[in-house]
Amino acid sequence: MSFKNKLVQALTWWNGQTVGTQIWTARHGQKVGEDGQGNVFYKTANDAKRWVIFNGDIEATRIDPEWHSWLHRTSDVPPSEQPLAHKPWEKPHQENLTGTALAYAPAGSIRRVDPVERSDYEAWSPE
Repeated sequence: MSFKNKLVQALTWWNGQTVGTQIWTARHGQKVGEDGQGNVFYKTANDAKRWVIFNGDIEATRIDPEWHSWLHRTSDVPPSEQPLAHKPWEKPHQENLTGTALAYAPAGSIRRVDPVERSDYEAWSPE
């Protein structure tokens, strides 16, 4: 990691973990596992606190449902020790795409590359 990246990370909370989080994690954190996106999950020795260090953008929807349930104490056993059984109809986890080019746009939306002509209403025009 370059000096510039280290300086930016030290001075900004939105650009990865802060120095305080790095120190807390080094002193008190026990690594529990990683998810498919490279996010790393930690807990304290007495399991009083659980937290995640994001790999990349800090966005809560980037956490897989299994790890989310462990972080919020719905599950006591982390998915790294006991993976959840998935149903055949389940789709893979996807982060929230709102505000990106991949966000859902209905057929009549002007955000679509190829908007569909709509015939279910008529635009009002003053006469």
